[in-house]
Amino acid sequence: MGILHNLRVTLEMIKWEHSIFALPFALCGAMLAANGLPAPRQLLWIVVAMVAARSAAMAFNRLADAAIDAENPRTQTRALPAGTLSPAFVGTFVTVSSAIFVLAAWQLNRLTLWLSPVALGVVLAYSYTKRFTRWSHLVLGFALGIAPAAAWIAVRGALDPRILLLTAAVTFWVGGFDVLYACQDYEFDSEAGLHSIPRYVGIQAALWIARGFHGVMLLLLVALVLAFGLGKIALAGVLVVGALLLYEHSLVSHTDLSKLNAAFFTMNGVISVVFFAFTAADVLLHR
Repeated sequence: MGILHNLRVTLEMIKWEHSIFALPFALCGAMLAANGLPAPRQLLWIVVAMVAARSAAMAFNRLADAAIDAENPRTQTRALPAGTLSPAFVGTFVTVSSAIFVLAAWQLNRLTLWLSPVALGVVLAYSYTKRFTRWSHLVLGFALGIAPAAAWIAVRGALDPRILLLTAAVTFWVGGFDVLYACQDYEFDSEAGLHSIPRYVGIQAALWIARGFHGVMLLLLVALVLAFGLGKIALAGVLVVGALLLYEHSLVSHTDLSKLNAAFFTMNGVISVVFFAFTAADVLLHR
């Protein structure tokens, strides 16, 4: 019963349901690689790899930041600083999740297996970047951005440079969102000596940088549509994503960050699902 309780608390801690953030973009990479639907076996192991990698990364982040979270009033109620989970249990969860990720990579092809330690290194190393660089937001973005390229490799067994446009788009999408998120910790980061864009430029300028990141994301998505010869449906998906991002940014200002809540985060899951739906429809209708 104790293990099941700890597992439930761990899943709540890492917000495993938010795996949907990057998963649709990974599935986009898989469908573009297959020029349609990948084999069911490939889809299964891609999903397993994605969920396992994100679970390992989030749990490791909570482990690495436990002392910092204990000092930050916004995060003091998280499982590790609150004492509802032990570091040993969370460390075991990271190890098991990482092993499942490597297993999934092994089931896909030789190149994914060889690259699996590199992917794990990227997603785990992010947790320490806020200690020395203000650009940790883009490192987090890249950690999720490698998902579509990894999915392409999972299907093709090789890398096509065109899919790196989607990697870059996801990097700037997540990076922009993380800049918004970091605005909540502006004062704490300054006092604790942690690095973030808001800490160095202030909240108002940081909001403009986040908007700029998302503008770059949209340009990269248009480039992706053109590079793969996709049609009007995929382009319409980019326009819808742009409209959703405009709405998101309209919810926050440098004087009011109160709407940076769970519903705001859920909107990012909606954005990734919307782009996947439009891109998948375009690929399936025009293959």
